[in-house]
Amino acid sequence: MLTKIDQRETYLETLHKHYLQGFVVDKVLFENKTEHQHLIIFENKVFGRVMALDGIIQTTEADEFIYHEMLAHVPIMAHGNAKRVLIIGGGDGGMLREVLKHPHVEHVTMVEIDQQVVDMCREYLPNHSSGAFDDARTHLVIADGVDFVNTTQEQFDAIISDSTDPVGPGEVLFSSRFYDGCKRCLNDGGILVTQNGVAYMQLSEVTTTYQRLTPYFKDVSFYSAAVPTYIGGIMTFAWATNNTQLREQPSADIVQRFKASDIQTRYYNPDIHCGSFALPQYIHQALNAIAVK
Repeated sequence: MLTKIDQRETYLETLHKHYLQGFVVDKVLFENKTEHQHLIIFENKVFGRVMALDGIIQTTEADEFIYHEMLAHVPIMAHGNAKRVLIIGGGDGGMLREVLKHPHVEHVTMVEIDQQVVDMCREYLPNHSSGAFDDARTHLVIADGVDFVNTTQEQFDAIISDSTDPVGPGEVLFSSRFYDGCKRCLNDGGILVTQNGVAYMQLSEVTTTYQRLTPYFKDVSFYSAAVPTYIGGIMTFAWATNNTQLREQPSADIVQRFKASDIQTRYYNPDIHCGSFALPQYIHQALNAIAVK
């Protein structure tokens, strides 16, 4: 929501009813109501170019690398030999960029519901994708992600749900039907990871996701990273797989894979990978309360 604060045009995020963050808008680059949502891209002196959908900040040039590296590299490094990857959402192209860094990835299907998000991000946030949409391994599908996972004949080693928050078009990507569909098109030993909100502010999202994933996967947990744009504490990422050994692999294995991949990162490294699965006690307490019931 654009408003005036101290005579400066400011974008106020409306994700939380009683807690707001604002970005001074130096210049609006694009604003439009697409077929599915309201899209705005603007410039801010601290965070660079910023994109918001339906009043919720999605990504910024300054700190996008943290989110994209953690959601991409943790499952791919843990898997060890992911050749086929599915990205749900991710219209800005940042997730695609990070996945394609891995030389053993042979094919990436990216399913995005809104073509205009892709088009505008390629024009106004080109550093996010950095040419990833033109990579021969990329297959872009404009479709509903839930429908795709429930109907595709393709199988994947890793599925990454780079969704918006569970409001509007992104709400169905937190549903049991979506998780069931993901299990359906995962290869044996495959991994599903999803964006799961800021735990302190959105703890009910963590517990709901846990409840909805556990009927489909043997190992369901969460890992985390601190992303400045996503206010209120650590961001959680849901983790789900039927291979119970992948989450607790020896750090030496992750170190070896990281070195062999020769990928360049700014946040992710093997120590961060292993440490990210350590969760604060309030999350454990919330999950344990579910188990007691």
